Amino acid sequence: MIIGMRQQALGNSKILKLVLYVLCAMLFALSVSAYAQQPKKVSRVGFLLFPSRSAVAESLDAFRQGMRELGYVEGKNIVAEYRYADGKFDRLPDFAGELVRLKVDVIVAGGGFQAIQSAKNATSTIPIVMTGTADPVANGLILSLARPGGNITGSTTGGYELIGKRLELLKETFPKASRVAVFLPATSQSVSLSLNEIQTSGRALGLQIQSIEVRSTNDLDGAFQAATKGRAQALTVDPSPVFTSNRKQILEFAAKNRLPAIYPWRQYVEDGGLMSYDAKLSDLYRRAATYVDKILKGAKPSELPVEQPTKFELVINLKAAKQIGLTIPANLLLRADKVIK
Repeated sequence: MIIGMRQQALGNSKILKLVLYVLCAMLFALSVSAYAQQPKKVSRVGFLLFPSRSAVAESLDAFRQGMRELGYVEGKNIVAEYRYADGKFDRLPDFAGELVRLKVDVIVAGGGFQAIQSAKNATSTIPIVMTGTADPVANGLILSLARPGGNITGSTTGGYELIGKRLELLKETFPKASRVAVFLPATSQSVSLSLNEIQTSGRALGLQIQSIEVRSTNDLDGAFQAATKGRAQALTVDPSPVFTSNRKQILEFAAKNRLPAIYPWRQYVEDGGLMSYDAKLSDLYRRAATYVDKILKGAKPSELPVEQPTKFELVINLKAAKQIGLTIPANLLLRADKVIK
């Protein structure tokens, strides 16, 4: 009888263990289901862009592609707020304020120093990822490339040495040139640094540099007149958005006066300009996606080193060369990343 009681107790124990196991499994399943039903965080990214929507369309496509590769899909787990200044500096502060009031998680500021500065003025707490500025240290945006400090990080378009490289390429393309007009943005805090680099590079190449400062679109006609009066034989322009947003007027002026010209961005050449040399903007925006990803995962912008471009793009338009009666040297064409025929 004792043995039977023991067997019954063991059976009851097994049943109890089985019941407890089933209850635990049910509780676990319920907790997983409840967790799965909880809404995932949707991050909000603000874009403060100086150029027009069309001018940065390709770059933004590259950014979105970079985000998709990192697992972000716009409209699903990330929301984008776009603000385009359409080349008007006075819009930037208001747009920056709007993005701050929307409490975005990060601001991508692009199109030059003014957009980044406006974002910086609007917030000291929301992380800012910059693109499209030449020297953020000289401009006072960050403390250093290695440790930017504050709430700004991102990438640069390269240093002022690119000015000298463009002048080199211009001289190689048109050896007879002795006087070169250079359009500079009067609103840039780094204009004195640009002037120093231009003058130094110009002297080394035997070029007489005519620097012409432009504050806004309204100053362009005056700049064209100054270049004509100064008997410029060639032309180059600063990467500033004030020129990029008005590039068609500049291209028309260069073509009308048969001026060999080198520009900072490929868009100039695709729109009919002679040649361009600079970092590839779409690559910079694609890299911006990695910064946004790191920040959304908790990284501090002050501790994310600012990247400099490693690849530069030379684009040449043979049709534009033919229109002004210019023959591009064969060795230069071989070095070009893209030739438009």
